[in-house]
Amino acid sequence: MRIVSNIALILLLAVGLVIGFLLPWWALLALLGALGILLGVSRQGRRTLVILRLGLTTLSQRIGASLVILIGIAGVVGVLVALLAMSEGLTRVLRSTGSPDTAIVLRAGATSELASGLTRSDITLIRQKPGIARNAKGQPLASPERVVIVNLPKKSSGTTANVQLRGVGRAAWTVRPEIHMVKGRKFRPGFRELDVGIGAEQQFAGLSLGDSVQLGSQPWKVVGIFEAGDAHDSELWADADTVASAFSRGSYQSVTVRLRSPGALPVFKAALQSDPRLKVQVQTTQKYYAAQSGRLTKTIRIVGFTVALIMAIGAVFGALNTMYAAVSDRLREIATLRALGFGGLPVAAAVLLEAMLLAALGGMLGGGIAWLLFNGYTVSTLGSNFSQLVFQFRVTPRLLFNGLKWALAIGLVGGLFPALRAARVPVTVALRER
Repeated sequence: MRIVSNIALILLLAVGLVIGFLLPWWALLALLGALGILLGVSRQGRRTLVILRLGLTTLSQRIGASLVILIGIAGVVGVLVALLAMSEGLTRVLRSTGSPDTAIVLRAGATSELASGLTRSDITLIRQKPGIARNAKGQPLASPERVVIVNLPKKSSGTTANVQLRGVGRAAWTVRPEIHMVKGRKFRPGFRELDVGIGAEQQFAGLSLGDSVQLGSQPWKVVGIFEAGDAHDSELWADADTVASAFSRGSYQSVTVRLRSPGALPVFKAALQSDPRLKVQVQTTQKYYAAQSGRLTKTIRIVGFTVALIMAIGAVFGALNTMYAAVSDRLREIATLRALGFGGLPVAAAVLLEAMLLAALGGMLGGGIAWLLFNGYTVSTLGSNFSQLVFQFRVTPRLLFNGLKWALAIGLVGGLFPALRAARVPVTVALRER
């Protein structure tokens, strides 16, 4: 019967943990508030609080064992929050890139710009399609673009890494009005001049204003620094035709156009698809960059949860050992309380609450350390075009809340069985313990 009851308890615990992880923050706070009220108004609840206070007063006598729970859970939460903050920052950068009123045209079947190729005749046909906004002179706001990967040394390590050089058309700045110069000026068509994203300037050597950097076999001068607030901050911009001559690139990788309005995309898309001379695909830049983030962020999240799960298992065993030891040390005290009329339920609840309080402190400690060390921390990683993407870690309240839920779950699992042991040990046996 004991085996059956333990199995049922484990299943009930698993269901409870799943429900707990699915609860939004306000529901969990409401649940904790209801628990607090129950402990304060019910007879059994007040007895639980008495036993809990007695247990907390003895923490100083078992500080080493308590720190095992605290530090172990802090490590789990800290690692989990840090890895998810990386995913959050990367997702934010890519999903903030682009807008619903700009569209990117790629070769049919291409999953990224590097896998795409468009000819000059393709560009001419695309620019003539309806749905594209035009400037005061009636010219279409379309930027044919070439993408080249170049190697530059990182400031942090000195090792080389891939950086994306984007050759853009004259309309590129009008197509993307959110991009603005913070230093210097825009490059001149026909010259080997670069405008550098502010993220690339921070991460890579030789990209400060006025520097001359070797790209391929030729020197290029940095004449401006721009800021976009998105993935373009990781790029170098230059004249598309100059990039073509310097790197022997005949074809373009993409065309970015400004639409008359977000509602003009179906008209533009239908015109492209109805032209038998074109084998292209089109989507909003917002959708394109959001899709680029999917695979990488999914991988980071899987790694984060896997590492956290492995560490959590270790933390659970640490909590189990600690709480079993605490119960063993306090068996006579617990037996005395039960002999005085305190039932098994308040004893078990007090031990479980003690474990969860320690876990909550560990979770807050781990989340706080992750926030202090990583929130706003700038790094670069390999993006979908095999080039470095500069972004910042983002430790959000949602991530901290999820980390706290992990901590409470560890405390619940690690404290439940020691709590049951404290409630089940016969009083006569416990009183004989030394």
